[in-house]
Amino acid sequence: MRAFAGQHAKVGFVDRDEAAGLALAQALPYTFFEACDVTDVPALQTAVGRLAQQVGGVDVLVNNVANDERHKLDEVSADYFDNRIAVNLKPHFFATQAVLPSMRAKGGGSIVNIGSGSWKMKALDLTVYATAKSAMLGFTRVLARELGPSNIRVNCVVPGWVMTERQLSLWVDEAGERAMDQNQCLPGRLVGADIAHMVLFLAADTSRMVTAAEIVVDAGWA
Repeated sequence: MRAFAGQHAKVGFVDRDEAAGLALAQALPYTFFEACDVTDVPALQTAVGRLAQQVGGVDVLVNNVANDERHKLDEVSADYFDNRIAVNLKPHFFATQAVLPSMRAKGGGSIVNIGSGSWKMKALDLTVYATAKSAMLGFTRVLARELGPSNIRVNCVVPGWVMTERQLSLWVDEAGERAMDQNQCLPGRLVGADIAHMVLFLAADTSRMVTAAEIVVDAGWA
């Protein structure tokens, strides 16, 4: 959101944390917020519709929803599985569905799905999460074919291990630091801006003939 707002784009976003969402929207120019639990599909589609009106129609959709809670394969229940899919896959489908009328009316658009390198890295304790995130590639490719005639491009950005506040506080330890040093081709650490810059490229007209692509931003790990 900060990257798009920095380009003077009108930005709309949803989040279940109303206080944090409002604070972020107020801190950025041209930014609108709707509180929403993305697992509630009718609420999600209503929120997306309101945001589309506020920003004057949708040119770009970034599907960036995820919860990488660790889980043991033998302990996954049917309810837990359904909940993880409801967070990590289902919102992408229905948010896309919600923006299509606006994009078609505007003569095209760009959809960027955010995947995950976890399944490429064969990460442990992420079976359901990795399954949902690997589906982003199939979702991207079939959408690109279906929506191409409407001049709507669909691409997938696959981040490596990005040093977000959540990752640093929950998962990054000495073993993780060693794994990054050993597996990344490039030194240093991935940060949010590395992913945002690629998303900006795919959103812009400079990538007008790029669609159905999986672009990995992981410092060469996968």
